[in-house]
Amino acid sequence: MSSFTTRVRAGAPPSAVAAGLIAVTVGVTSSAALVFTAARAAGAGPQEIGSWMLALGVGLAVTCVGLSLRYRAPVVTAWSTPGAALLSTGLAGVPMRQAVGAFVFSALLVLVTGVTGWFARAMDRVPVPLAAALLAGVLLRFGTGLFSTMHGHFAIAFPVFALYLLARRFAPRYAVLVALGGGVLASVVTGGWHTDTLRVSLATPVLVTPAFDWKVLISVGVPLFVVTMASQNLPGVAVLRGSGYDVPVSPLMSWTGAVNVLLAPFGAFGLNLAAITAAICTGPEAHPDRAKRYVAGVWAGVFYLCVGVFGATVASLLTAMPQALVLATAGVGLLATIENSLATALSDKESREAAIVTFLATASGITLLGIGSAFWGLLAGALTAVIARTGRRSPRTPAHPSPPAQDGASDTPAPRRCEDVEA
Repeated sequence: MSSFTTRVRAGAPPSAVAAGLIAVTVGVTSSAALVFTAARAAGAGPQEIGSWMLALGVGLAVTCVGLSLRYRAPVVTAWSTPGAALLSTGLAGVPMRQAVGAFVFSALLVLVTGVTGWFARAMDRVPVPLAAALLAGVLLRFGTGLFSTMHGHFAIAFPVFALYLLARRFAPRYAVLVALGGGVLASVVTGGWHTDTLRVSLATPVLVTPAFDWKVLISVGVPLFVVTMASQNLPGVAVLRGSGYDVPVSPLMSWTGAVNVLLAPFGAFGLNLAAITAAICTGPEAHPDRAKRYVAGVWAGVFYLCVGVFGATVASLLTAMPQALVLATAGVGLLATIENSLATALSDKESREAAIVTFLATASGITLLGIGSAFWGLLAGALTAVIARTGRRSPRTPAHPSPPAQDGASDTPAPRRCEDVEA
C-alpha cells in the first residue's frame, strides 16, 4: 500500500497537478472566445466548433504528454492565440475547405522549419539575458493583473493573494493550490459564478477535406505561420531556456507541425509552444525539484484532453467562471517566474541595457504588421546590443607586469571590492 501511495505521489504531486490545471485554465479562458469567433468566421456551426475544440485538445494532449515525457522537461503547447485573432477577421467569406487548406499549409511550414533546423539556429544566437527579459515582458501584464483586478473585484483577488502569501510561509509547495481553492470559495460566496449557463455535452470529430487556393494560402496561411512562429514559438523557446531547460528546438517544431498537419482537417488551426501557460509549469511553484517539473507538463496535456472531449461544456464553463478569479490565480502562479526572469535578465552588466529595452518593448504590447510585441521586443533588444558593442575596445593589457608578491604574502586573489562586483 505504501509503494502504491509513493507511485501516486510521484506521478501526481499536488503542486504539479495544480500547475497543469492553472495553465490550462488560463490558456483556455484567455483565448477560447477567439477560437469560437474564428470558427464562426469560416462558417462553422455548433458541431464544427466542437470538432475544432476536440482537435485542438487532442493535439495539445499528445504534444504536451509526449514531449514532456520524451525530454523530461515541462514542454507545454497551446493553440495559437494571435493566430485565432488573425483568423477571426481573415476567414471572413473564406469557405471552410479552403480555410482548412490554409491550416494544413501553415502547419507544413512549421514542420519544414523543424526539419531544416533554421529556427533552432536563429534561437541559438539569442543571448540568455535577452530571452529572460522577453519572458518577463510577456508575463508582466499577468503580474500586474493580480493587483489591477483588486480594483473592481477585491473580494476575490485579495483572498487569492493573501492565501498565497500565507501558504508560501507555511506550505510553499501548495501555495498556488491553496490560493486557487480560496479564490474559488471567495467567488462562490460573492456570487461570481453564473451556473445557469452550464451544460454538459461531448464533442464529435467532423472531417473537412482541405482545398488549396493560392490566394487564401498567401493571405491566411502565410500570416498564420508568421504570427505563430514570432508571437508563440519564439517566446515559448525563451520560457524553456530561461527556466534552465535546454531542450532541442528543431524536434519540438517538427512534432508540433506534424501533429498539426494530421489534425488540421478536423479544425486544429495552429499548435505551437506555449509561453505564458508554460511559465506556470516551468517555475518552482510547479515542483521544487527542477528535474520533476515535467510532470506538470504531462498533467497540462491531460487537462487539455478533457477540454477537447468536453468542448461545448468548456464553452459554458468559461461563461460561468468569473474572469477575476482567472487573472488573480494566474498572477500568483507567475510571481516566482517573473522574479527569476528579471534576475537573469539583469545579471549581466554588459547586456543590461539591451535586456531592459527587450523587456519594455515586449511589455508594451505593440503589434506591427500583424506580429506581436515578443518579436519586436527581441528585435529592439538585439539592435540595442549590437549598437552598444560596435566600436567598443577590448581592455588593454597593463604595460608593466604586476610586482612580485612579498615574502609571506598569499598568492590567492584579493576579494573584489563592492564596486567591482556585478549586480
